[in-house]
Amino acid sequence: MNSKLYGSLIFELSHEGRKGYSLPKNNFGDYEIPASMKRAEDAQLPECDELTVVRHYTNLSNNNFGVDTGFYPLGSCTMKYNPKINEEMAALPQFQNLHPKQPAATVKGASALVTLLEKSLCELTGLAHFTFKPYAGAHGELTGLMTIDNYHRSRGDMARKKVIVPDSAHGTNPASAAVCGLEIIEVKSLADGTVDFEDLQRIVAEQGAEIAAMMMTNPNTLGLFETRIPEIAQLIHDCGGLMYYDGANLNPMLGACRPGDMGFDVMHINLHKTFSTPHGGGGPGSGPVGVREGLQEFFPCVSPYQGNYAVMMRAYAYILSLGREHIKEVGPLAVLNANYIKESLKDVYELPIDTICCHEFVFDGLKDKSTGVTTMDVAKRLLDYGYHAPTIYFPLLFHESLMVEPTENESKETLDGFINVMRQIAEEAKTDPDLVKSAPHNTPIGRVDDVLAAKHPVVTYRQLMSET
Repeated sequence: MNSKLYGSLIFELSHEGRKGYSLPKNNFGDYEIPASMKRAEDAQLPECDELTVVRHYTNLSNNNFGVDTGFYPLGSCTMKYNPKINEEMAALPQFQNLHPKQPAATVKGASALVTLLEKSLCELTGLAHFTFKPYAGAHGELTGLMTIDNYHRSRGDMARKKVIVPDSAHGTNPASAAVCGLEIIEVKSLADGTVDFEDLQRIVAEQGAEIAAMMMTNPNTLGLFETRIPEIAQLIHDCGGLMYYDGANLNPMLGACRPGDMGFDVMHINLHKTFSTPHGGGGPGSGPVGVREGLQEFFPCVSPYQGNYAVMMRAYAYILSLGREHIKEVGPLAVLNANYIKESLKDVYELPIDTICCHEFVFDGLKDKSTGVTTMDVAKRLLDYGYHAPTIYFPLLFHESLMVEPTENESKETLDGFINVMRQIAEEAKTDPDLVKSAPHNTPIGRVDDVLAAKHPVVTYRQLMSET
């Protein structure tokens, strides 16, 4: 293999004068570009023939990991398989070629799909109305909190500017509240990983008149079902606040229970997680927000358009493919798969909360701490075996957190393969710890200096050349 061709930047493959395209003859005449729009100097672009470009980027893509290429147990992210029929539907030219500024009369089919998707989500969640304008989960959180703030303002209750967030929450919860101009109050967790109800009672007793909402994920970030939700909802409602449901962990709820029935007033759904659209690398996303009856009038206008429509199409195709009967199996199967892995590995990995989990669970590193092998080392070693690592060092409740979420799609054979590799790594940690500590060994790039990369990122070719 030509290492020059396959291990280089596209700029390093550049040769002056080479072209990868041939434009047709200009039959439209010449138009002068205003001087204010012209560059002072030519753009620094590589000059390569088409074949070199195709090979370069194809080989780069082969270094990427995706759920289509291997097991992707990324806890809290629900990296489930995206059925190819979803892509076929999203690629239909009748939908794909729509323009956001088309007259409403010309997009009735697309509008009907949005209406049908809303009805489906309302039935699945127990809420009454959805807005599809948010483009991601965090955008949905912000939209939901703005809805809550608008509700309190409409009643003249301007003092409600505090949001209660469990200490196990996703980081976007307090961040979204802060962006919305709200103050965060942290409620503690018990040793079993669930919300400390007594601590919550204390907070409400002291600051109830200022509570705008409580944000919760159920199952929580540890993959544990919060059994006292009805009591919590009653407590918050009695003090005048609203309940917000973070839909990041909605997957195990499908077919089992609905947030609206538990007492939640507002929620967002990550369509790109629970309903199968691939979302690695930061996109694409869709974070529709649902509310109980009466709150829909307080939706803010966070976008002039109907959100990320292609993600909505994929989600609706996913729902139709499963149907009313089979979508009920999603949650139970996700729970079964997670518990199977947990029970198969808890003798070699530390399980701080040994109980039945939902769709995901958290280990606190290896059980044998004497080896010095960390969660980071285990994650890097998994790459050598062809597996994407689970989420590591989150949640922050444990020092060596390793969060595993297999999703409902994976077969027992896939789960067994992962279990065997995790046990093999645990054995390597005992017999040859340096092998694990220096992993990965079989990837194009070895272990990088994460701190250096974060503090001194090299983001342009020009910067790289100046530093070398």
